[in-house]
Amino acid sequence: MIALVTGASSGIGRDIARELAKRKYNLIIVARNEESLKELKKELEDIYSVEVDIRVLDLIDREGCKKLYNDVKGKYGTLDVLVNDAGFGTCGDFTKTSLEKELGIIDTNIVALHILTKLCLIDMEKENKGYIMNVASIAGFMPGPLMTTYYASKSYVVRLTQSIIGELKRKKSKVKVSVLCPGPVKTNFQKVADVKFNIVEAKSADVARIGIRKMLKGKKVIFTQFHIKLTRIFSKILPDSFMGFCCYFIQKRKIQ
Repeated sequence: MIALVTGASSGIGRDIARELAKRKYNLIIVARNEESLKELKKELEDIYSVEVDIRVLDLIDREGCKKLYNDVKGKYGTLDVLVNDAGFGTCGDFTKTSLEKELGIIDTNIVALHILTKLCLIDMEKENKGYIMNVASIAGFMPGPLMTTYYASKSYVVRLTQSIIGELKRKKSKVKVSVLCPGPVKTNFQKVADVKFNIVEAKSADVARIGIRKMLKGKKVIFTQFHIKLTRIFSKILPDSFMGFCCYFIQKRKIQ
């Protein structure tokens, strides 16, 4: 069995790789940080006796994403599992945040995920098996003033995944597609986004464990904490303007 995990050098992606290795999946781990990938490769091979293939790639490179897919397919054939975890954010007034950083967010959080999901799903559909899990966020269900681009990108991930699930259901496909929607998680995200969360953060290992377990059970939308699921319910009941109002003041407290 072979699985590909993006964003595997740290945080949720790293712990997802560990969870899959525990289940004896051989792994292709993708990220920019080669040193961190090498450390993870050694750990997984030593502890779980699986094969780990390192791919150093900045996912903002669209052609690089396509090449990654082609190389992996040529070497391993159709993947058993794809986990699109790579992503980052930024915080601040929309008119003052860096345009270049935001374009990087869009390319990583949306475009790279879209490319890999589409290409791998085509193969999985032909074989009528496989799992895809796209890592989004509870942010994908509401407006997010002061983290505008990040929230919008995660909304794309949620809706893309839900739409694919609808198509697969009508085709009676056995391919399982899920979207993982955690709340704040203790990872390197805060440093990259220039924020500091003022609420209790989940542990990435817990999020990864729950995410993989529910993915393999065919759960479509995965929440890893009860209060995050409640937030989703409130976002359906309350007006978007009110949710945006609340998010603005929550975000404002994050800005360092």
